[in-house]
Amino acid sequence: MEIIKSGIGELLQPPDVNAFRDWNRNKSKSLIDKRMTEAEVVKRFIHEGDYIGTELYGTVRCPMSIVNEIIRQDIKNLRLVGQGVYESDVLLAAGLVKEMDFTYIGLELYGISHVIRREIDAGRVEKIVEWSNGALVWRFKAAAMGVPFIPVRSMLGTDTFKYSAAKLVECPYTGDPIALVPALILDVGIIHVHRADKYGNCQIDGITGFAYEMSRASKTLIVSAEEIIPTEEIRRQPDRTIIPYYLVDAVVHAPFGSHPGEMCYLYERDEEHIQHWAEVSKKPETTQEYLEKYIYNLKDHQEYLELIGEERLRELREMVPCS
Repeated sequence: MEIIKSGIGELLQPPDVNAFRDWNRNKSKSLIDKRMTEAEVVKRFIHEGDYIGTELYGTVRCPMSIVNEIIRQDIKNLRLVGQGVYESDVLLAAGLVKEMDFTYIGLELYGISHVIRREIDAGRVEKIVEWSNGALVWRFKAAAMGVPFIPVRSMLGTDTFKYSAAKLVECPYTGDPIALVPALILDVGIIHVHRADKYGNCQIDGITGFAYEMSRASKTLIVSAEEIIPTEEIRRQPDRTIIPYYLVDAVVHAPFGSHPGEMCYLYERDEEHIQHWAEVSKKPETTQEYLEKYIYNLKDHQEYLELIGEERLRELREMVPCS
């Protein structure tokens, strides 16, 4: 294919799909108990310099119990696919992110992230490459398919294409211009789900986002779950198991694991908490105070929930109409 134009962004995670296919072939397919704590999975599976990704978008199913533990353990120089909102913001606030494939990081109606602007201006985020939301999901899909790229129309005719690492080519079938986006293979993917069994079979209620694609684009996959249920219950509705056990390396039991984000049909997002973060994150000193209070000074996710308080958590459950 003739390359017509290339984006000026650097390819932060060049795809080696053959090596990824070999990695997956060698992954254990045994039904083993994969339950661990947040502290155990972060220490075992996430290392300095890793390329990591979280799923979904906004504050829906954000895997906060794992992200908070990454911050506690101070895993530095991470490379991050920035399609989250709150979880990406706090990782940046802790100074742990070195490079990013980026779509948007902000707090929705509260505006663009104050933190990412500071981190880029200070030079702590050394490289940033722009993509559309669709382009990133299709990059995961290419990895899941085991192909090095996928053709898309996303970003054509935009400055997002210019600052990406995509290619504009002449389609060999039609002669029309089409964008190619490269496969994106994560060192570690982190996904929060509604329920899982001890082996890692996972089910999600409501919007499934790009859990299917990301789970199949991750060399190592960590899932946190609101509840751990018997495998017999999973097998009663096998069609709902969007992530099968053989993709999963660790399972963490994390009730309210998305807080201050939300879980469809279980609890609403904590709007007061998000608004508080939007305000305190405007200044470095108040950002640090927040991190000290809600992350650094706490031992684990259970202490975090105790700080939030049973009454507030109950209120968030009661806000869900069908709860």
